Amino acid sequence: MSRRVFIFDTTLRDGEQVPGAKLNIEQKLIVARQLERLGVDVIEAGFPASSPGDAKAVNLVAQKIKRPIIAGLARSLKNDIDILWNSIKDAERPRIHVFLAASDIHIKKKLRLDRERALEMAVEAVKYAKRYCSDVEFSPEDATRADFDYLCRVVEATIKAGATVINIPDTVGYSIPEEFGALIRNLCERVPATDKITVSVHCHNDLGLATANTIAAIQNGATQVECTVNGIGERAGNAALEEIVMILKTRPQHFDAEVGINTTEIVPTSHLVSRMMNLPVQPNKAIVGSNAFAHSSGIHQDGILKDRRTYEIIRPEDVGAQKHLLVLTARSGRKAVRQKLSELGYDLADEVFEQVYERFLVLADKKKEITAEDLKSIVEVELTKVPEIYSFVKMVVTTQAMSGVDLPLAILTIKNKNEEITQASVGNGPVDAVFKCINQITGLPINLLDYRVESVTSSTEALGEAMVKIEINGEVVSGRATSQDVIEASARAYLNGINCYFALNT
Repeated sequence: MSRRVFIFDTTLRDGEQVPGAKLNIEQKLIVARQLERLGVDVIEAGFPASSPGDAKAVNLVAQKIKRPIIAGLARSLKNDIDILWNSIKDAERPRIHVFLAASDIHIKKKLRLDRERALEMAVEAVKYAKRYCSDVEFSPEDATRADFDYLCRVVEATIKAGATVINIPDTVGYSIPEEFGALIRNLCERVPATDKITVSVHCHNDLGLATANTIAAIQNGATQVECTVNGIGERAGNAALEEIVMILKTRPQHFDAEVGINTTEIVPTSHLVSRMMNLPVQPNKAIVGSNAFAHSSGIHQDGILKDRRTYEIIRPEDVGAQKHLLVLTARSGRKAVRQKLSELGYDLADEVFEQVYERFLVLADKKKEITAEDLKSIVEVELTKVPEIYSFVKMVVTTQAMSGVDLPLAILTIKNKNEEITQASVGNGPVDAVFKCINQITGLPINLLDYRVESVTSSTEALGEAMVKIEINGEVVSGRATSQDVIEASARAYLNGINCYFALNT
């Protein structure tokens, strides 16, 4: 019988640590619901001690999500553990996840401790967490750079203290597959008590080996893997959930392991996380990239037409890559829209639904048909809204002759509280001119880090979705907006980013 490998998803914790990818409470719950549909075994919902907002969001996930284990992360500090427990205690299956450095460079340079004191703190933290919760996970941070004998002592001691899961993190993505697999195998052999608990791994992608290291760990005894949707996370990211799952599914004869993931939800989950967190997926990304099932070579196309197995080892429909043919029109009423939203996995509060329905009607007056992707975009943009310090009113973009050269000229009106302010500016392009108008009106020191525009659907009537990442006074925030006019969408996204900055600093 195949071993069961448990999928521990940390998209809502490690994934959220990407600059500008912070989710609000409602967004975090929507992603958690999709992760539940995907079939993950554990959702690490956040790091509650990091902020009151994150504690509140984790608590909401704990209350609403029923099937998976709901975990949160805490340092090996009593206050962190107290805050974490208060956030997850309402979960049907709560887990406290605590961590402490295990490598000398972390113990000595970061914590200013010695090994013995660090070991004592780890044991104390597990024992303290165990007073609250029967399911306690411990992570010896930077385990792959730790002294092996000391790592074994830490693992043995924390299991004795009550840890039910021991997670071995490759915190800085330093390991290589052969080495990491051997580490897991040797650890399990050296510490017999690992037979009685779950052995987990958490791999980072700094050398591009996160998925490979995770697979090597599975081959050598790991029974839980910590990963994120689209491989997002600190620095170069984490092991990608979709890659791990599909490796095990596609090569079952090579692995005596199985997972409980509903693979048809992989692509929908990828799209949701990408758009909610404003983190585009590279086109050639394995499994979920837009080119993952695209064939341009004539030889490849010929082979696919004869037998798709010639050039496809995964069927697109098995990971949910097929088009969703859902169509609404201006004649669709509230009940129909609410039903379609439910089918797409959205359970919106009445106030949010009315905002979505209003946006739907405006778009439906301009387009013949509203697709599932249009509706998803409307919902996700509404959910990224924050209280508007600055709001879009109107815009005119034309050209202005200057020194014999026609330059784009933007005339933009935005509202600040009850005052409408109009500003004109020229730029290198129409979007540049619009952004300069906003900068002049707000007077903020805004540094544009990233700007993208995508078509939500493929028709000439398609919504344009603009995404920006900006830095204001050293803080990175993201903004998103949609419109059939991509310049208007860009202006609204820029304003959304500014409003997010104020929301985080009030």
